[in-house]
Amino acid sequence: MKRIKAACLEQTIHFQLRDNLCRDAAVKAVREEYEQYKKGMERSGTRYIIGKEETLDDGSILIEIKKQYNGHACGSYMS
Repeated sequence: MKRIKAACLEQTIHFQLRDNLCRDAAVKAVREEYEQYKKGMERSGTRYIIGKEETLDDGSILIEIKKQYNGHACGSYMS
């Protein structure tokens, strides 16, 4: 029998601008979406580490994140 002892997701997420908004509104919407994403993880108790956060020239946001997977222990992944 096997059991998962520790698990972690490593993702690169690109929060892109919406095409149907003017640039300023689209940039503001991206920032709000990103903040809501982080608040959602905090509300659910998901452990995470943002390794890289970059605002691109067009105003979109690119992040590299490690986060807890399905409530499993994270072991040394979050070190």
